[in-house]
Amino acid sequence: MGIKLSGDSDELEESHDINVTPMLDVMLVLLIIFMVAAPLATVSVPVDLPDSNAPADPRPDKPIYLSIRADSTLALGETDVTMEGLGEALAAETGGDTETRVYIRGDRAVAYGELMGVMNALRAEGYSQVGLVGLEDVAP
Repeated sequence: MGIKLSGDSDELEESHDINVTPMLDVMLVLLIIFMVAAPLATVSVPVDLPDSNAPADPRPDKPIYLSIRADSTLALGETDVTMEGLGEALAAETGGDTETRVYIRGDRAVAYGELMGVMNALRAEGYSQVGLVGLEDVAP
């Protein structure tokens, strides 16, 4: 007559549970890497934009220039306009054609927010074809 005791066997019992400890370790390491790398990916550097060295596009026969002076006043061609009268002045200049490209010439001292305000006003009037004018960089 034989009795089988549980401690008599040298074989290890099989475990059917998944060991998730290595997976958790990898996930925590990845979390730490992303927490360190995320602040490095943001751009918080003040920028003084350089002159453009891109080749110039061919100009139309009669380009429409909207100038923003250093004191934030606007001029359409040679005529002074206000922000409120910009839509009417553009409609008179373009004949109501909102597909006409409007070239914006902004003074270097104009704040970026003011430039975006003018571009938003153009978009509100239906003029989505906007070009920015800069000095050509004459590099040797």
